[in-house]
Amino acid sequence: MNLGILTLRISLPGCASLKEKRQRMRGMHQRYGRNPAVAVCESAERERLETSEWTFAVVGQTVPEVESLCSEIEDRVQRTVDGRVMDASREML
Repeated sequence: MNLGILTLRISLPGCASLKEKRQRMRGMHQRYGRNPAVAVCESAERERLETSEWTFAVVGQTVPEVESLCSEIEDRVQRTVDGRVMDASREML
């Protein structure tokens, strides 16, 4: 079993309130938490309005499988979130 940690730092330009931030980031848990191979949480920047950091723990049988799923998550976040991924880091354990 292989474990990958994907951390995404997302810029939310023009975000004026925590309520707006939650609305723009809504659905992250539902979208990615449905997959039994993925755990997701908002890991930092919880009180900052224009930034959000999310961490995904991804498990799989092989390293390429984990890396593929991490790439899929990163691509999907970039397409679906009303913001811009500023930084993405990966760590294989």
